[in-house]
Amino acid sequence: MTEEKLNIEEEEKLTDEMADSEMTDEKAEPENEQETAEEKDPLVKAEEEIADLKDKYLRQVAEFDNYRKRTLKERAELILNGGEKVITTLLPILDDMERAIESGQKTNDPAVLREGMELIYHKMVKVMESNGVKKIDTEDADFDTDIHEAIAMVPGMGDDKKGKVIDCLMPGYKLNDKVIRHAKVAVGQ
Repeated sequence: MTEEKLNIEEEEKLTDEMADSEMTDEKAEPENEQETAEEKDPLVKAEEEIADLKDKYLRQVAEFDNYRKRTLKERAELILNGGEKVITTLLPILDDMERAIESGQKTNDPAVLREGMELIYHKMVKVMESNGVKKIDTEDADFDTDIHEAIAMVPGMGDDKKGKVIDCLMPGYKLNDKVIRHAKVAVGQ
């Protein structure tokens, strides 16, 4: 019986050892799986990073497209409504002109009409200057093709008037130092 006990105990030991070795084999396989997972991990990380960068790129493209559309819309609005400020500053002058026409029908005195027109003219000049419009000075000025347009040449004016503006037939204007209408002048020859 002791021998049988020994055999049973040996069998149990063998069984335990086999079970342990199977468990270690099973454990070894998951370790191998972990090792392969670790080997794949850089690839997975790279794919995740690519997906993340692609998402960021698409968001940036969409954001830029929205920005472009918004600026185009704002630009179109500026073009349509850009003159709003100037028009609102000119409306009081239009009102003054209407009042002058009404009062001109009531009076026959040309001095009163002239005075009213001069007041309106000076008001208009102030409004234009406040909006950056300035008249180009042509009195005793040298002829400059950047701001003047010669429409007549006057011969025989002498050497002191040669290349000088003799007469201004139509005034020119600048808007913030940009010529918006050249002064039409007669130039000495």
